[in-house]
Amino acid sequence: MSEKPASTQFDCVIVGGGLAGGLIALALTRARPEFRLALVEAGKVIGGNHRWSWFESDLSVEGRALLTGFRKAEWDKGYLVRFPAHSRELSTPYRSMASSDFHEGLVRDLPAEALMLGRKAVSLDARGVDLDNGTRLDARSVIDCRSFAPSRHLAGGWQVFMGRHIRLDEPHGIERPTIMDASVDQVAPHGNGGAYRFIYVLPLGAHDLFIEDTYYADEPALDRGALSSRIDGYAREHGWGKHTIIGNETGVLPVLTGGDFTAYQNENAVSGVTLAGARGGFTHPLTSYTVPMAVENALTIAREADLPGAQLSLLFESRAREHWRRMGFYRLLARMLFMAGEPQHRVRIFERFYRLSEGLVERFYAGRSRAFDKLRILAGRPPVSVARALRALFKRGKPLDSKSPTEKQA
Repeated sequence: MSEKPASTQFDCVIVGGGLAGGLIALALTRARPEFRLALVEAGKVIGGNHRWSWFESDLSVEGRALLTGFRKAEWDKGYLVRFPAHSRELSTPYRSMASSDFHEGLVRDLPAEALMLGRKAVSLDARGVDLDNGTRLDARSVIDCRSFAPSRHLAGGWQVFMGRHIRLDEPHGIERPTIMDASVDQVAPHGNGGAYRFIYVLPLGAHDLFIEDTYYADEPALDRGALSSRIDGYAREHGWGKHTIIGNETGVLPVLTGGDFTAYQNENAVSGVTLAGARGGFTHPLTSYTVPMAVENALTIAREADLPGAQLSLLFESRAREHWRRMGFYRLLARMLFMAGEPQHRVRIFERFYRLSEGLVERFYAGRSRAFDKLRILAGRPPVSVARALRALFKRGKPLDSKSPTEKQA
């Protein structure tokens, strides 16, 4: 006769130990230290193998305070961008955090009993979570922070990337990050179709660099061999050929151009369960940034911690719809990128954008563009065909259906 599964009572169970889930757990711990929390993560570490970056202007004072305890790279002198026709220095401070530092910070600050790593949730409902080992976690509130779920109800393209942390024998002498170096060859690696390509370079220390090769591609194809070779080539061109590889990461993120968000919500909803994070729709449609949304959602949940689970779920369902509405302009720009510009000429869209004012650029990344900002971005001589731009206005894009991102090994 099998042993009866254990049952444990919690105030809140968070499923998914990525950025969104980890920050919610931290915000709740700080605001309500008496709460019994469980953070359930299928992996052995919190945050997986990722690097999250953001502009200081993306966050409120309260949001910056939430991230204070984490080790991160900080550049107060701003950043650089490079394009075929011009380069520019911008003064907005920039920040970046590795998932290993995120994990370390949460392990330090969360109660040890709250961390349930290496445990997969097999089912969620309004009253709790069932784990793969037969354990039932009863909870007053359940929050689903699992990864984005591809869906036929959403449309768009993909942001495909490989990042590499290298350590040089000699100091590199770089003081500021390069957020976009789009002066590189715009031809996509085999299997990706057309793409807008740029290189992202972060000076993590006197001898350390993080180099990422990124593509805005029509298909979610990840060619590790091609991207690895291109990073090696970029490093050699800049005199960084002699180095040690510290680590690699890859990713395939959705770039949203349209869709039926209500249908998407219904597809992923579990009655009474709060959907947060990327699965809840809390991303920047064009940049795929999640830090500002994850921080504000964590702070909101901490403020509303006494709400019953069903009410918290309804609150976030409403927040997600409002976020989708506010992001409409960025989905329009994503349509311009994917449907109005020839793949090899998509670089012109960002090149023109980075000639605009710093304040406008800051508000764009934070998802807070003003009416005049939107007019300024769209006004003037367009970097794409007017006819194609007009047609893009009325298209949704390709469905982001359930097919998994494909990989081509070297």
